Amino acid sequence: MDLDAYTAAHSAEWERLASLGKRRRLSGREADELIDLYQSGATDLSAIKTLAGSTATGDRLSLALATARLRFTGAGANILSQLPRFFVLQLPAALYRIRWLVLAIAVATVIVSTLYAVWIAGNPDVLANLGHDAQLRKYVEHDFIDYYSNNPAASFSGQVWTNNAWIAAQCIAFGITGVYVPYVLIQNAIGVGTAAGVMFAYGRGDVMFSYILPHGMLELTSVFVAAAAGLRIFWAWIAPGARTRAQALAEDGRALFTVAIGCAITLFVSGLIEGFVTPSTLPVWVKIAIGALALAAFLAYMLVLGRRAVRAGETGDLAEFDAGARRVVAG
Repeated sequence: MDLDAYTAAHSAEWERLASLGKRRRLSGREADELIDLYQSGATDLSAIKTLAGSTATGDRLSLALATARLRFTGAGANILSQLPRFFVLQLPAALYRIRWLVLAIAVATVIVSTLYAVWIAGNPDVLANLGHDAQLRKYVEHDFIDYYSNNPAASFSGQVWTNNAWIAAQCIAFGITGVYVPYVLIQNAIGVGTAAGVMFAYGRGDVMFSYILPHGMLELTSVFVAAAAGLRIFWAWIAPGARTRAQALAEDGRALFTVAIGCAITLFVSGLIEGFVTPSTLPVWVKIAIGALALAAFLAYMLVLGRRAVRAGETGDLAEFDAGARRVVAG
């Protein structure tokens, strides 16, 4: 190839390509011209590299092509610039959409736990099946309380946070099965009910609430939120409505998986409360007030900010460009 002759024959097109690629605004005709020049320029670059190898002319053309490509494909947004939209619109909208399901799960859990606790506390034979009197007294007097102070506060907080966040993530990820979430909820309700039944049977119900409520209000709510998100994803392909099952699952899956991030944050806060506040020497009412304040802040974020986001048209899903092409329909 005579590179000089080839450059002379096409340089006007390349200069026009570079000029259009640098413009801030393009008319419809100019946009069409840019695409045509990009296609021909890509062919020219391929010919240059094949026959002449790496050259300064090829490098300049490659830069012009890259600039032009950004004009009609767009550049990826900086992730930091997307954080405000995520935390102000996407996440609260996703949380708001599942508010009633969260409430239903919470009520069902409280009912099951209460029934289980009453059954255990009111039946000596059932209580005896859980252990000998000496074992149960040791649990009531020492083990239940010592659990919160056996390890350094920082490491204990990290341990409970990672464990609870992992459970929440599993509820969302495996919620599509329709089986995993009910299993986790039932096991959780039975565990709380059993502990309450034993503590009340030995007259230590007040101690249980003083240690459970400070961190438990936000922690359990976070688990309920994760469970609700998992069940909503399951329901998306059971009853997709006007959407196809694939479309419903994709849209709700993208929207509600953001809840995993929100739960990780709230569970981190509850972990800090469990590690540093619950076993502290603060008055009980102060510890419970701290937990109630944390829960109130989360509910305000979920209900107030979430309502505004939903009214603004948000669902928690990705933006249209990021989510990819939708099915085109007539009408």
